[in-house]
Amino acid sequence: MIALRQVALQRGTQTLLDNADLMLHDGVKAGIIGANGAGKSSLFKLLLGEIGADQGDVEMSGGQRIAHMDQEIEALERSIIDYVLDGDHALRQVEADLAAAQQSGDAHREAELHGMIDTLDGYTAEPRAAQLLVGLGFVQADLDRPLSDFSGGWRMRVNLARTLFTPSDLLLLDEPTNHLDLDALLWLEQWLVRYPGMLLLISHDRDFLDAVCDHIVHMHHQTVELYRGNYSRFERTRAEKLALQQAEAEKQQARRAEIERFITRFKAKATKARQAQSRVKMLERMEDIAMAHVDSPFHFTLPAADKTSHPLLVLDRARLGYPTDDGGRIQLDHVNLTLLPGSRIGLLGPNGAGKSTLIKSLTGELGLLAGERVPGEHLSIGYFAQHQLEGLDVTATPFVHVQRLSPTASDQEIRNFLGGFGFKGDNAFATVGNFSGGEKARLALALVAWQKPNLLLLDEPTNHLDLEMREALTQAIAGFDGTVIIVSHDRHLLRASVDDFWVVADHRVEPFDGDLDDYHVWLKTRLDNQRRESKRKSQGANAEPAIETPPAASQPATADERKTSRKAAAEAREKLRPLKKQRDKAEKAMEKEQQALAALEETLADPALYTDAARKDELSRTLAQQAEAQSRLNAAEQAWLDAEEALESEA
Repeated sequence: MIALRQVALQRGTQTLLDNADLMLHDGVKAGIIGANGAGKSSLFKLLLGEIGADQGDVEMSGGQRIAHMDQEIEALERSIIDYVLDGDHALRQVEADLAAAQQSGDAHREAELHGMIDTLDGYTAEPRAAQLLVGLGFVQADLDRPLSDFSGGWRMRVNLARTLFTPSDLLLLDEPTNHLDLDALLWLEQWLVRYPGMLLLISHDRDFLDAVCDHIVHMHHQTVELYRGNYSRFERTRAEKLALQQAEAEKQQARRAEIERFITRFKAKATKARQAQSRVKMLERMEDIAMAHVDSPFHFTLPAADKTSHPLLVLDRARLGYPTDDGGRIQLDHVNLTLLPGSRIGLLGPNGAGKSTLIKSLTGELGLLAGERVPGEHLSIGYFAQHQLEGLDVTATPFVHVQRLSPTASDQEIRNFLGGFGFKGDNAFATVGNFSGGEKARLALALVAWQKPNLLLLDEPTNHLDLEMREALTQAIAGFDGTVIIVSHDRHLLRASVDDFWVVADHRVEPFDGDLDDYHVWLKTRLDNQRRESKRKSQGANAEPAIETPPAASQPATADERKTSRKAAAEAREKLRPLKKQRDKAEKAMEKEQQALAALEETLADPALYTDAARKDELSRTLAQQAEAQSRLNAAEQAWLDAEEALESEA
């Protein structure tokens, strides 16, 4: 149990908590949310006893074992498996005592210590530690390598594995997904769901919070407020509270109208692809989500370039990788892709497969090892990656950064623009060197937006961003009229922004026929097959394959069996025929209504229709026709989805 009673907490001149009350019971999995600087990490320090409350009491159950991630990583020459095992201090102490007993020849003490190791689950410790590291993206060959061999992001993964390995009743995790790709994130999500103790999780990933947490602690206006349920339920509850406040209710109505116009515009362009239909559903949810974020300090758009090219960019017979003395380290080969205006693509694939390499090759920052990169005449690239934060001028201000890009822009225009990214008032003239990671990321995104690209390339754009800024970015990307390619572990962002997925794996880039749920299944199947293959190889080259081996020797099929099989296949096709006809009919209806809507919107785009009194009846008639066509399109889309889901369930 954790209880905060009338707690006040101040850091420097900033008040983080003022008369805050909070009660959390054992077994709770609580997400801690709030804007950057609201005091989330300070709350953890308070619970760990690293700082004290300026007022009030902090009560915790006695005897709780607490696990949390150390900020400083030492013992860099330890192998990563040993570093993880070091997280169980009690086990390591018993092992040291056992070594001493063996050295002294104390057999009685040895037997006693072996029993203690068994009680501590010590004989399964190494495979458990290895399982954590592999789940977080390491391969078996990495486990005996020293920490010093790995980059900062991978060291953080090792540190996370050590934290998870540490026996605990209370687990404190501060942004554990920041250095993870989507594959490792999905694994961590499942691990935390099974964790039996109390979990306090600081995260800005709404899907992660939804999957793991059963309570939300909102740090806001120097207080903490506890909500039952996951993050989506928190948003609904908060939206209802804000709607009771007159000023916020008026903001909500204006925002609702804005989102409704956006959804209507997009749905007229929606394709039959399952991913695009998933995106339609996500955009419809955004209407409700936006109501919970009307008081956000961030609200901006991503304008696209006035001119575009068809195609925007082509890679032809491309070989992607990094030049070396012996001809180059190839990551992707036989890459043939054409980027068209309006495409919205998410890149999926295992860590290290080449997603970032593909992005860098598209920008031209990384030259091709072979093949051609053919840019369109009007190609204008907006590129965001984490390393660009390091390229910001730490001696300059956000205002100066934008002014350097457009010396003729007015001061007010620049200040208005920066305000949408949270740089309001004097913050627009603050020195970048004093910025947090989140503030630098916001500025880097602002500089991309200012340049009005028609091809937006985003490599993990949500790292360091809090939930409010992530939501503003999600809505801005969803409304962007240019072409988008995104690498991200933020599933909410992908669902709202992407129509098509490409999988980057096994040195290839290929279209993925499915959505994120399908990718999760694909990934699990791939990992299972890899484990089976690895096990087969470890058993020897002559061992029978672990997969596809029948339980008993199979005999050639008889003529009767073949006939029965053909009959069953024919019956299955006949069963699916009505569903396929229903799907195809709905698809044709969707195309027809989309064309009708496009024609009606072209008519409604004529300014004279609204100013010419003689055309008043035409305006009313056209608006009515638009509403009817939209209703028919909605019905056709639902019919298509129902048929497609029925086909999938029968397949």
